[in-house]
Amino acid sequence: MSKLYIVPTPIGNLEDITLRAIRILKEVDLILAEDTRQTTKLLNHYEIKTRMKPHHQFNEHKTINGIIDLIAAGEQIALVSDAGTPGISDPGFLLIRACIQNNIEIECLPGATAFVPALVNSGIPSDHFIFEGFLPPKKGRKTKLENLSQEPFTIIFYESPFRLVKTLGQLIEFFGDERRVSVSRELTKIHEETIRGTLRQVLTHFENQTIKGEIVIILAGKK
Repeated sequence: MSKLYIVPTPIGNLEDITLRAIRILKEVDLILAEDTRQTTKLLNHYEIKTRMKPHHQFNEHKTINGIIDLIAAGEQIALVSDAGTPGISDPGFLLIRACIQNNIEIECLPGATAFVPALVNSGIPSDHFIFEGFLPPKKGRKTKLENLSQEPFTIIFYESPFRLVKTLGQLIEFFGDERRVSVSRELTKIHEETIRGTLRQVLTHFENQTIKGEIVIILAGKK
């Protein structure tokens, strides 16, 4: 039976992929990739020859109906993002919703996602948390932070290395200098780093250096 497979891919280290994910990527008729150039590196590493098409935030509204038609016609299709699990701050939701609306089976494989290891090794409570992903770049950003400042549960953000220092400064503005935070970057890669402390301590660590890699911020809730 044709279906859509949601396939997580490594967030850095290419060994962080399941045997099942490799098999599915080899067996499907088509792989939808957020960036075919990035996914090609993974496919070449595991000698996967399956054909690809791009599926990203700039074209997903236009391509969904065609993808639905392909699956309905009997094709098995896998969806991957550049890294991690599709649909988690990456394209995927619209296609998944369309498949559900068209009674197309979806199978989501377990696998890599950046916020889980960052949360687990943060030392900040992980029993209750809120995943915010990327903050709004401009409009609504301060309102969002103001609302979150009263949140009692751990809060998870994704951030660009280019905005990290600015974001930490804004977190101090709304959450205070002493709120506990853990910042992880380059997860699973050679230069993986996690810095823990108060917001002020962590800001001081990062503000006078060149920052590289994708960032996960784990912020303690209000006591």
